[in-house]
Amino acid sequence: MIREPPPFFHRGPSPLARLTFFALLAIATMIADHRFGALEAVRLSLSVLVAPLQGLAAAPGAALARVADYFASQDRLLRDNEALQAKLLEYSAAAQQSKLLAAEQQQFLAMTPPRSRFGAEGVIAEVLTYGRNPFVRKLVLDKGLTHGIKAGMPVIDADGVVGQVTAVGTFTSEVTLLTEKDQSVPVMLVRNGLRAIAVGSGKGGSIDVPFMPVSADIQNGDLFVTSGIDGTYPAGLVVARVAAVEKNAAYVFARITALPAAGVDHHRFVRILTSPRPALPAPPASRPEERRAPARGRRQP
Repeated sequence: MIREPPPFFHRGPSPLARLTFFALLAIATMIADHRFGALEAVRLSLSVLVAPLQGLAAAPGAALARVADYFASQDRLLRDNEALQAKLLEYSAAAQQSKLLAAEQQQFLAMTPPRSRFGAEGVIAEVLTYGRNPFVRKLVLDKGLTHGIKAGMPVIDADGVVGQVTAVGTFTSEVTLLTEKDQSVPVMLVRNGLRAIAVGSGKGGSIDVPFMPVSADIQNGDLFVTSGIDGTYPAGLVVARVAAVEKNAAYVFARITALPAAGVDHHRFVRILTSPRPALPAPPASRPEERRAPARGRRQP
């Protein structure tokens, strides 16, 4: 049986014929799909097959977008948190003073409305670090002489008195906490107006109230606020709450321990009161006509 070898060159339709055929086929397919929706099932099948490939191709871009959005959200949250902290500290002093005004309102209801004894001027400061001395609890703030800070200015947070500025540098200042031994604050009880001196114990973060008679009306849970008689701390700032009262008839004075109301170890921002006592308005000067008025009304002898 004789077999012929395959032809060396295959002959087929010419390129022009192929172009014409496929062009007509494409036009017919588009017409059929447009008129009758013949390729709808094919299109749906292809979309199912292509969907995983599209998701895989878009995965790197989506991951980068999520990472960028995460960092942008973190930065926005930090800015909003700082703004809210500053706003909270601005109104904290007025909220603390309202507790004292509520107690005074019942006793002086017939008198003139109580005027504000607290200076609204203050500087928001950030706590940079704690003092270098491990035996003395102090705070280092990011405000100093360039911001108008002076030694002796009181420092508060959203809950109460934190301490007092004891050392001032050019750009930083040092605050001694209320619980240290060298710190003392004139206070009074909100419940009955009993005056005392709160002294830092220097241990355990507590405050002692010495020289209180055994017969003094003081109970656990009583709130101490600044009395304002020292000229440093304005009246009405929350200082501490009584934690323990020990009364022994064998001793003249009771042993009273209180815990500070301020979160001296918790807050990042504090407020330095730069003007605790507002200046009193000067009396109005009398006019020349008013000074001569009595002379005009005198009768001639």
